[in-house]
Amino acid sequence: MAEHTTRVVDKVTGTETTGHEWDGIRELNTPLPRWWLWTFYMTIIWSIGYWIVYPTWPLVSSYTSGLLGWQSRQAIIDDLAALKTQRASMVDRIAETPLQEILSDQTLIDFARAQGRTAFADNCAPCHGAGGGGAKGYPNLNDDDWLWGGKLDDIAFTIRHGVRSNDADTRMGSMPAFGRDKILSRPDILAVTDYVRSLSSLAVPANANLAVGKKVFADNCAACHGDAGKGNREIGAPDLTDQIWLYGSDRNTIIEGLMNGRGAVMPAWGQRLDDTTIKSLTVYVHTLGGGQK
Repeated sequence: MAEHTTRVVDKVTGTETTGHEWDGIRELNTPLPRWWLWTFYMTIIWSIGYWIVYPTWPLVSSYTSGLLGWQSRQAIIDDLAALKTQRASMVDRIAETPLQEILSDQTLIDFARAQGRTAFADNCAPCHGAGGGGAKGYPNLNDDDWLWGGKLDDIAFTIRHGVRSNDADTRMGSMPAFGRDKILSRPDILAVTDYVRSLSSLAVPANANLAVGKKVFADNCAACHGDAGKGNREIGAPDLTDQIWLYGSDRNTIIEGLMNGRGAVMPAWGQRLDDTTIKSLTVYVHTLGGGQK
C-alpha cells in the first residue's frame, strides 16, 4: 500500500524522493533531461505553426484550409497529372503500335511490362496470384496451358471481353452439370471419371471399366474436349491429357465437376481499363512464361 511522505532524501543517490513509497520502495524525484524538455516545447510550437499553415480543424461541413491552401487530394491529382505527362510519349507509342510489333521493340516491351505489372497487381492478382501462378479454379498464367489461346490477340480478347461476363463478345462455354441435371447416371459418371484420369496417365481402380467410360466420354464429352481429350480453345474446353488440372485431378474433384458442372467467370476489363493498359497487360501476361507466337 502506498505511503505518502514529504522531503525525503535517498541516502544512496542523495536525490530527493517524490514522497511516494510502495512496499518500502521510494520514487526518486529525478528531473527530466533538458534536451527532452526542449524537444517537447519545440513540438508544441511546431504544432501551433502547423494549425495555422495547413488544413487542421474540422468544421460543420468543411475544415480550416490553412494559410497555404494545400490539400492532400489536390496534391495527388497534381502528382498523377505530372506522371501522365512524363509517360505521355511512351503511352502514345504503345497506343499506336500493334501488339505484335511491341514485342520487336525492347523499349516498348520494358514499358509495357512495367505498366502491365502494376495493372495486373491492382486488378488480376487477387484471382491469379501476385506472380500469375493461379489457384484452384484460377488458371496459372506461367505455364503453356491456355484455355482460350495464348497468342497476343487471344490474350487481349480474353482480357478485353472477359469470360462468361456481361460483355456482348465475352468468351462463352461451360461444362454441363451431368449429374445434377440427370444427363448421366452415377455409374456412368464414375466410369467416365476413371477414363478421364486414365487419359493423363493417373492411377485408376483395378476394377475400373474403362471401356464403359470411353463410350460415355465419346457420347457426352468428346464434342467439347475432342475424341482424344485434347481440348478445344475455341470454347475453352481444357486438354485432359496434359496433366494440368484447373480444379484438381483427384477422383472426388472430377466427380464433383461432372455432377455440378464447371464455368468460372472473369470480368470484361475492356469496360474498366483503357486500351493502352489492356495492351500493356496483354504483353505482361504473354511474357510471364507461357505466351505463344
